[in-house]
Amino acid sequence: MQTFFVQIKCALGRTYEVANALAEAEIASEIYSIAGDFDILAKFYVDKDVDIGHFVGQKVQIIPGIVDTRTILTFKAF
Repeated sequence: MQTFFVQIKCALGRTYEVANALAEAEIASEIYSIAGDFDILAKFYVDKDVDIGHFVGQKVQIIPGIVDTRTILTFKAF
């Protein structure tokens, strides 16, 4: 399994709508509201053979209300 996080910037007033759409899609294992430059932090697990760039582009960025994303790759959990 590959683990990664995506910081998501939402259009004004659409954070809850985006978070609900992520939850309904059942693609994120955890979804958090955060403060700062981004509005949501979502944690994802995908199989080793899944291309993370394609996954984010085809499953996450297509959700209406998302303005920008930043993907954080992980290497090891302690």
